Amino acid sequence: MAGAASALFLLDIKGRVLVWRDYRGDVSAVQAERFFTKLIEKEVFKHYFEELEEESLRDNFVVVYELLDEMMDFGYPQYTEAKILSEFIKTNAYRMETSQRPPMAVTNAVSWRSEGINYKKNEVFLDVVESVNILVNSNGQVIRSDVVGALKMRTYLSGMPECKLGLNDRVLLEAQGRATKGKAIDLEDIKFHQCVRLARFENDRTISFIPPDGAFDLMTYRLSTQVKPLIWVEAQVERHSRSRVEIMVKARSQFKERSTATNVEIELPVAVDVSNPNIRTSMGSASYAPENDALLWKIKSFPGGKEYMLRAEFSLPSITAEEATPERKAPIRVKFEIPYFTVSGIQVRYLKIIEKSGYQALPWVRYITMAGEYELRLI
Repeated sequence: MAGAASALFLLDIKGRVLVWRDYRGDVSAVQAERFFTKLIEKEVFKHYFEELEEESLRDNFVVVYELLDEMMDFGYPQYTEAKILSEFIKTNAYRMETSQRPPMAVTNAVSWRSEGINYKKNEVFLDVVESVNILVNSNGQVIRSDVVGALKMRTYLSGMPECKLGLNDRVLLEAQGRATKGKAIDLEDIKFHQCVRLARFENDRTISFIPPDGAFDLMTYRLSTQVKPLIWVEAQVERHSRSRVEIMVKARSQFKERSTATNVEIELPVAVDVSNPNIRTSMGSASYAPENDALLWKIKSFPGGKEYMLRAEFSLPSITAEEATPERKAPIRVKFEIPYFTVSGIQVRYLKIIEKSGYQALPWVRYITMAGEYELRLI
């Protein structure tokens, strides 16, 4: 990340220094004794020596120092992945392979991106995807709701581009003295890809990074505030006789009219022994899926502020116990996507791409909200 190290010590189980690399001259070997209980975890060295033990370190001093020199430069982390390091250092040779290309400069040292990438057309695709999780109990009360978001990127950029991303982040806008006008957001549980410079974000909320090539998740976040169900479903079940049951369903979109949900699927559980379905809908199409003991109602386009109806009749076995069989307790499950819409109100204010060759890159940004674990226990 953005931090730098003064020195690196490898100790034996008694806290004695086995290997010491001083990067900045401001830490003495005595100070290492305080940290002997926090012996370095088995990672890159295990890749080379099978087991990270005192004997393996003593037998491989040359390789250890070469690894330390590759992993750090004046205290700044560079290569830390064993696969990348293996391209430069071979254990059977105990020295750097001169045929390999030299390591990148400190400013461009990133283990997640190789040099020499070239595209005829430089483009960046950024999808802001939010998944809504809802659980409604049998009384119609929302007992769980949250939103999990992700900034999903696909980068097709030449060279070593520097990217800067700006969001309508309340902390940033207030620090800059900008009027938020209710459009700023407070995100929780933010996690970044390793390419993001965390120190920059902590200092001034700037999301700065050299991206990997291709697809990756730049950032994930959570919104735990109460979320109004975007699509509400009500269902009533009536037995008209021992041999017939009727199900009436209302589906209502509870978002603004300018937005439209697409590919809506509502799965309603039915009794395991029903037959001869007769289904009518005011919108979309519905079918009986006996393999799932469910009705599947599909609505391709569901604008905001609309309500649609479904009515279904089923036959029941003619031989029925005096007491009606209890209805299945499985929940109603809903799937949908709403493009150009987010629950959190997150906005990408800018996405800048700077590369030393000076090419122009085209950034494409999309927003989409979809159902995650979206269940209504209404039957």
